[in-house]
Amino acid sequence: MKLDTGLQWRDMHEIAGVAKSAEQAGFDALWTADSGSDALLPVALAAVSTERIKLGTAVVLAFPRSPMVTAYISWDLARASKGRFMLGLGTQVKGHIERRFSTPWLPPVARMREYIESLRAIFKCWSEGGRKLSYQGKYYNFSLMTPAFTPAPHDYPNIPIYTSGLNKHMCQLAGELCDGLHIHPFHTPKYLRESVMPNVEAGLKKGGRQRKDISLASLAFVIVGRNDEEIHNVREAARRQIAFYGSTRTYKPVFDAHGWGDLTMRLNEKTAKGDWAGMPKEITDDMLEVFTVSGTYDNIAAKVKANYEGLLDRVAFYFPYRPADDDQWRKVTKAFNG
Repeated sequence: MKLDTGLQWRDMHEIAGVAKSAEQAGFDALWTADSGSDALLPVALAAVSTERIKLGTAVVLAFPRSPMVTAYISWDLARASKGRFMLGLGTQVKGHIERRFSTPWLPPVARMREYIESLRAIFKCWSEGGRKLSYQGKYYNFSLMTPAFTPAPHDYPNIPIYTSGLNKHMCQLAGELCDGLHIHPFHTPKYLRESVMPNVEAGLKKGGRQRKDISLASLAFVIVGRNDEEIHNVREAARRQIAFYGSTRTYKPVFDAHGWGDLTMRLNEKTAKGDWAGMPKEITDDMLEVFTVSGTYDNIAAKVKANYEGLLDRVAFYFPYRPADDDQWRKVTKAFNG
């Protein structure tokens, strides 16, 4: 199991330093997100500032961007990182696609299938020096690539493509087509074992592939600190975030797996009323134990491995590391690598 981390930054000038620190601390990969800032731009800065650590998006939103736009920057990032870049794609939900990005909402699984297929067709065209581009689908069609707009080939054309998902059809699509699956942080080991894994396996079978052909990754709700006070603070932050995610009806099956399905509507009603303070109170300590793994820097690696053994190939802690805690994180990465 590989230990990754998310890139947390407030100022663009911090990115190179944080990326270098994450590499030196021993993390295997550094992930960025479309969350209040663009996911791809920081990867460019990290790519030219590091040498070993893998770099990826978890996730960049696909549907507001043409596959061609995503392909160009991904091609450049693969070159800049010397093959360390991993492209993680996400769908977002209907409200954000229509009202935040002002783009049409179309069937997300079928559309994501074509998005991935068209990306691979474009990458193949470029790797062959601009040979005829031809991809015809229901949602995407690509048939024009002239020499002036064909980027130069490089040694890293097979860019790993991850998609994100939690429910049946997206997990099956990942198993069939993708190099990796970013599993939503709002999960439990029981749900992974009983729902995600069987659907990934069904997709692998459909695609004539094996389990080794896909990497399962997640930002997991891991609670770690140097003392009881730090652990308590992170626990409460996790409680708030779990309540927020749990208010989304799309994620109700996770609660259903534990017999807590009615909680989704209660949280959703509090969201509609703006009762943000009341939402975390709905997440009991027993629920929190199911959704999280807790420990100190000295023992958290063993606990995370035990919790996700056979379920995840890559794990990152939902609350990213801070370079100021590098000495503590080196203990954790050493335990994972050992």
